[in-house]
This record gives sequence, C-alpha cells and structure tokens, in this order.
Amino acid sequence: MYTEHISKFPELGFYGLPGHTRSPRDLLRQVRDAEELGIGNVMLSERLDYKEISAICGAAAAVTESIYIGTSGTNLNTRHPMITAAMSTTLNRLSEGRFALGLAKGSALRWKALGLAQPTYKREEEFIALMRRFWKGETISGYRGALGSYQRMGLAPYVDEDIPVLYVGFGPKSLEHAGRVYDGAHLHTFMSDQALANAVGQVRAGEVSAGRKPGTVKVWSVLATACDVSEEKYLKYIVARLATYLQIPGYGDKLVEINGWNPDTLRSFRSHTAVTSVGGAIDSVATTAQIAAIAKLIPEEWRPAAVGSAKECAQRWVDQFNAGADGVIIHASTPDEFAPVLVEYEKLRPTELFVGRTNRPG
Repeated sequence: MYTEHISKFPELGFYGLPGHTRSPRDLLRQVRDAEELGIGNVMLSERLDYKEISAICGAAAAVTESIYIGTSGTNLNTRHPMITAAMSTTLNRLSEGRFALGLAKGSALRWKALGLAQPTYKREEEFIALMRRFWKGETISGYRGALGSYQRMGLAPYVDEDIPVLYVGFGPKSLEHAGRVYDGAHLHTFMSDQALANAVGQVRAGEVSAGRKPGTVKVWSVLATACDVSEEKYLKYIVARLATYLQIPGYGDKLVEINGWNPDTLRSFRSHTAVTSVGGAIDSVATTAQIAAIAKLIPEEWRPAAVGSAKECAQRWVDQFNAGADGVIIHASTPDEFAPVLVEYEKLRPTELFVGRTNRPG
C-alpha cells in the first residue's frame, strides 16, 4: 500500500526537539536536515507545554518524504482509545505509511495527580489489541475489560493501516512484556553497555515466552551524543538531561537500579542544596552555573554517552550494536551537530547487520 523507504542509515534515528523546547518550529529544519543526511527515523517525546504529540508528528510528516516518524512516547490513558487510533491512522495516511505509535507507562505520581488510571500490562495488551483491530476497520460492540466498558467503538470500515507499536521504557519486566506484545522497544538514555545487553536479553526472553521468533522486536538504544561541544553544551546535553531523570521519584531510582549504581549516591544527589534550590526540572530552568554545581554530584561512570571527537562518538554508536541493539536513537544533539559523526560512523558501520533493512522501526 505504501512505499517502503530505505534511507542511507535506516538503523539510525534521532530525537527531535530533545528535552524541553519553547520553539517547536525548530523541528521542521531538524527533520529535513536528518532526512538529507540519510537518517531513517525521528522520534518525538510528548511534553505538556509545546510538544503535543499529534501536532508535532503532523508537522514532521508534512515536510518530509522518507523518514519514519514515531512517538517516543505518548500514553495510552491520556486519550480515549478511538482518539489515539484516529490520531495514528491520520498520521500514517498523512505521512504515507511512515508513522509508529510509541507508548510509555509514565509516572504513577503523575497519573494520581491527574486522576487517570495507571497503565498496567493487561491494559497495555488490551489497548494494543484494540488499536490493531481499529486500524483494520473493525467495530467493537459491548467491550468490557481492563480498559473499561464501552458500548460501541470503531473508526470506519474502509480504514486499513499497518502501524508498528513501540514500547518506550527500560524496566526488566516491562521489556519482557514488550517482547511478547510490541513490535519494537525504545530504551533509555544513560544505560551502560551491560544494561543495554541485559535489556536486549529481556526483550528476547519475552519473545520466546510468547512463541515469537527471536529478533521479531527491534530494540533501539538511545544514546546522548555530544560531539566536540563546549563545556556549556556538555553540561546542557549530558549533565542537565541525566540530572533531570535522577530528580524524578521512581524513575531515577529505576535507572540507578538497572545500571547497578549506588542508591546512596542518588539519595545524596537529591538532598543536596545544588539540586533542591533549582525549583523545577533541571534541564528546563537551571542556569549553567547551577548545572555545573550539580555535575560535581554525578559520578563520571553514571554518564554513558557518546562524547568527544567525531571518531570517538562514532565508535560509541557501534558499541551499541555490539551490545545487541538493532538501532540507535541519537539524543541531545541535532542533525547539524551530529553530522560529523556520520562521516566517521560510515567507516566503522557494520553494514552486514543492515542488509535489506527499511526505515520501519518495528
């Protein structure tokens, strides 16, 4: 039905509008630049300020021709199932088959504050099954399940779309679940190579338990990249981003756990006045001086990323494939910033891994 696009680097993606933004229009140039460089995917996270996911995905689709566009992620509980289904079919048709729906669990504290039900494995499984039926034009009557009760749901009988569904997260049990029911899995920034290898194993175990062929689910590493940047940009791209994750109760704790880091260091970090005095998300409101002070609280080994020369960064990208990843999502940097790394990466690229690969991320 749609053309299967094959870019120069279908195994590479990047995060559009990384972190907080107050100028979402920047995405238009970013996706055009990435497409010209041969990047196969752009992934877009949702924030409730200037990054509403359907709007920015639609903008990306309107100005590109071949790059795949994915939500990385949105949530199953913030929209009625039919609204999410219609958003997905609209974006897939608008992009001519280049949309992927990425779902994240989100924070339990956030859902409690908003009065929304917490996503569970059962809710995820039912939600994905519903999406796939809606996308094939089915109408469902008398639905009762973990998602609730609905008299009648469906889009239109002529709807016929094949949209990959991606899990966005990094918990071991969640990754096993992803191996059972999802098409792809996006991991998390600042995972060590060992944590990445463990995560791939967890997804593969889920595939086996569900009777799926190992390798069915594409596993994407997410790697912050800072090529030949100034100290100020290093603090913004690496330290501020990691520090913000560590701020979040439960979320930062899980990142520490899967990496085998010392939880006492995390507690000291959170209680330090350099952190408590910021008064918000570090990557959104902290000054450069505040981030520099915070950097002293975060051990170097807690910063697995691609940092340094273009050649050093390219090697770190390759390291992700050596650890078992199927793809790498470049975080923190924009296409014009990581373009020099692509030149070095092409020299090191394990091309045999990507024979026949399309841009489809799951």
